[in-house]
Amino acid sequence: MKPNRQDSERRQIKTEDELFSAIISLRNVAECRSFFKDLCTPAELQALVDRWQVVAYLEQGLPYRQIHDLTGVSVTTIGRVARFLTDGFGGYETAFRRISGQTETLNRADAQEKD
Repeated sequence: MKPNRQDSERRQIKTEDELFSAIISLRNVAECRSFFKDLCTPAELQALVDRWQVVAYLEQGLPYRQIHDLTGVSVTTIGRVARFLTDGFGGYETAFRRISGQTETLNRADAQEKD
């Protein structure tokens, strides 16, 4: 949060809730992409993408240095993502689990179509 912000904590939470509601109202990846490209600078969006990519590699058990070599993300950022993955609010884990389940379901459906 910006240090000179005049919003009360209650107003800030309400505004965050409105943002999160806007995000979950989006219906597909194309809508999300458009929204985030409008919302974020290219550097901000890249930082989010980098962190999400790091989550997947950490879940695979790759060492920090190898993740850095694959992504170019700093070891400090990788450590921060790892800390929030284990001791954060559970958001990375929830999203990763859901996306992984969707991917497995799609892979099974593709395999069945080929049979």
